[in-house]
Amino acid sequence: MNRPKLKQWQEPVNIDAYPVGSTCPSDHLTSINAGWRTYRPVIDTDKCVMCLRCFLLCPDGVIDKSGEKLVIDYDYCKGCGICAHECKPGCIEMVKEEK
Repeated sequence: MNRPKLKQWQEPVNIDAYPVGSTCPSDHLTSINAGWRTYRPVIDTDKCVMCLRCFLLCPDGVIDKSGEKLVIDYDYCKGCGICAHECKPGCIEMVKEEK
């Protein structure tokens, strides 16, 4: 049995060194999964420097970078908070969901 080679983790030195895409095979979301989230990320677009770290690290791929400002698709955001945790400028805040 051939085992995959173990590679030592190294912190990426620039944005191009970050892995892009899923880490495992997956299908696509077929229904809206919002509604059970407790907190949602809110981007302060005035503070955002468009480093795209949140875009690259979002496990659900719900951050859209196609416009001038980043936009979060709240229909599919699970509210995990990874984007807010990884935002170095601190422009993403987790805000309690209101019903």
